[in-house]
Amino acid sequence: MKPSTPSDPPSEHATERSTWVPDATTLKRWLINTSEHHVLFPVIAVVVLTVFWWTTLTLIEVEHTAARQAAASSSRELVETYEAQVVRALREIDQTLKLVKYEYESAGKRAILRELKANALLPPDFLFVVSITDDAGQVVESTRPPEMDHAAGQEFFAMQSRADTVWVSRPWKSPASKEWKLQFSRRLNGSDGKFVGVVMIAVDAAYFVSGYEPAKLGQHGVLGILGADGVFRVRRSGDAISAGDTADYAAVVPAGNAEDSETTLSSNPWDGMRRYTSARQLYDFPLAVIVGLSEDEQLVATRENRRTYLWRATLGSVLVVLILGLLGRMSQQLTLSRRRAVKEQIAHAERVEYLAYHDGLTTLPNRSLFSKLLGQSINQAQRHQRQLAVLFLDLDRFKQVNDTLGHEAGDQLLQEVATRLKACLRNSDTVARLGGDEFVVLLGELEDEYVATVARKILTSIARPFVLAGQEFRVTASIGISTYPQDGLDEQTLTKNADIAMYKAKEEGKNNFQFYSEKLNANSLERLTLESGLRHALEFEEFQLDYQAKRDTRSGRITGMEALLRWKHPDLGTVAPLQFIPVAEETGLIVPIGKWVLKTACLQNVAWQNQGLPPLSIAVNLTARQFFDEKLLADLTAILAQTGMEASLLELEFTESLLMHDIEKTLQILVGLKAMGVRIAIDDFGTGYSSLSTLKQFPLDTVKIDRSFIRDVAGDTEDKNLTEAIIAMGRTLSLTVVAQGVETKEQADFLRLNSCDEFQGFYLNKPMPADQIADLLRTQSAVGGGPGQLSS
Repeated sequence: MKPSTPSDPPSEHATERSTWVPDATTLKRWLINTSEHHVLFPVIAVVVLTVFWWTTLTLIEVEHTAARQAAASSSRELVETYEAQVVRALREIDQTLKLVKYEYESAGKRAILRELKANALLPPDFLFVVSITDDAGQVVESTRPPEMDHAAGQEFFAMQSRADTVWVSRPWKSPASKEWKLQFSRRLNGSDGKFVGVVMIAVDAAYFVSGYEPAKLGQHGVLGILGADGVFRVRRSGDAISAGDTADYAAVVPAGNAEDSETTLSSNPWDGMRRYTSARQLYDFPLAVIVGLSEDEQLVATRENRRTYLWRATLGSVLVVLILGLLGRMSQQLTLSRRRAVKEQIAHAERVEYLAYHDGLTTLPNRSLFSKLLGQSINQAQRHQRQLAVLFLDLDRFKQVNDTLGHEAGDQLLQEVATRLKACLRNSDTVARLGGDEFVVLLGELEDEYVATVARKILTSIARPFVLAGQEFRVTASIGISTYPQDGLDEQTLTKNADIAMYKAKEEGKNNFQFYSEKLNANSLERLTLESGLRHALEFEEFQLDYQAKRDTRSGRITGMEALLRWKHPDLGTVAPLQFIPVAEETGLIVPIGKWVLKTACLQNVAWQNQGLPPLSIAVNLTARQFFDEKLLADLTAILAQTGMEASLLELEFTESLLMHDIEKTLQILVGLKAMGVRIAIDDFGTGYSSLSTLKQFPLDTVKIDRSFIRDVAGDTEDKNLTEAIIAMGRTLSLTVVAQGVETKEQADFLRLNSCDEFQGFYLNKPMPADQIADLLRTQSAVGGGPGQLSS
């Protein structure tokens, strides 16, 4: 490599390395900070304790590891010894079986056991009982009275009749001695090779575990023989000997060569004791020997040493901490405060992480987690060419629950809605809460009609009554649906289009679901434009009020005004109230807009009076959201005080359906308004199906007949009868009756003939700006106010 010269630019690696070299100032500052006692003493304590405890723990670990290895080694050595003992015993037993078999088959004599015993060719009969049966299973000769006279029904007899091999029986309990026994047997053949009987040897099972040494195995070790069929032929632990219970042979006895088997530390399945267990499969026999050393017994000394070491280390640590603590108390306090801060940060981080992905109220996934899940689902759907659907759900009357029953009831409603939504979905589907009363559902792996079925199921479930704050309450939902890949290929598009479809569902009367379409998108863009414009309309002074006169039916004189809101959009021109009022109502913007309308109308009324015009009432319409706003009475009191308008000149109009919504809450608000002196009118009367008994409860002043009845009142008998009935009802309740939408002389004559109090409409006056209303009032004062004279 070429050496660098002073003219060579420094290499990238050289520059990177140079940043790790501290300058003199940094090093000096580090040394000063380190030498301060609130840093120095904790550092010393940490170093000393670290070395101290590292040494202690290392020593404990070394001893513990050595003890584990020693236990494992002992287990391996013991199993090797035990294997040799058992194999030797088994081979002796098998050799005896073979000897008897040979003598029997070669001599052709049945009574050979006495001769073999006399020649000391049989094992001692106090341990081993040798017996011979005939081909029918009847015992024909035995070295000791046998406990089994007939063997035809035994498993080993049936097996020996088919095959010539050594057989080891399952353990059985002697009826006489109540001791466990094992039976070893071989087949006897005649000269023609046919089955003629069985030679068998019965042995106490305890014989095979008699070599159990507590000094080596402890009181909780294990010594046993397990058959390949998973049945213990015998097992001993301490002084307890058992047989016949089962274990998983493959799990206990390792596969492969015995030399390759490892000692395992595990809980033995037969008694739950943790042991260092070694197992060896016996050659030529369907058996395995098992040796186990109890972990507790093998490590008892090590654990006692561990406690001693820990106790000594603790005492030493306490001394170190006390000494250094006295010298560095300030450092100790600082360390504690830092630890508390760290714990608080960890707790805060965990809480933030949870809130980042779950809704705290309903425990559903939140917007962030749903976004991730939707992205993953889109990728899977694209990979496997599947469809999925997004359902955007909004509760239709949630705000009313909060306004009438309180926020606790609203929270309870959201929790119950979350529960019902989950019950409507499959385990593979997802429901999340986006915020407020908005939920979103992800349906993956769509099937035919599944989306519509789920949407109907959700609407039905939510429509069932809720019990909130001890009261039964009903809400409905509006659902918008978009599908992948038809309505979008990414998360944002699918969610946006589902939202658009949801607004369409609300426009269609709520409590329904709508699928997304391009037409909905266009309507949604228009709505978004209106919503965006509404948020700045007050600031940019784009609203204005027009006023429509109300006239006395008989004299034709102007009796009052109704304020009508108009919006002059800089780009869209004049926007009709039917277009923007619903948007303002849904977004909540109607509340500040409504306050502006009230204040502007009151100021205008006072301004007309200051111009010398007569004081006339002025009517202002309130929507449901304004009416149930908790600040309505306070805002209205402030507006009347600021403008100086008499409360009796202000008339507030509400629709009949609004008054019928929650009678108790409505009556409370109306009483508050009447206490202020404000007049109250029912607008669009005749469309809300209210009863006379209900209307009598409300402190009303005016009832306004809906324009749909006035339109055909001169020609349609039904409309004529309904209008006459409303006028009669108004007179009965001492209310002022006003007809809306009067456009013809025939309509005006009918109303005059039937003693309707007032009317308004295009017949005499269209809505007009405030200055034109002032001119109209001046003209009326000048000419005396005949109907024909005041038409325009």
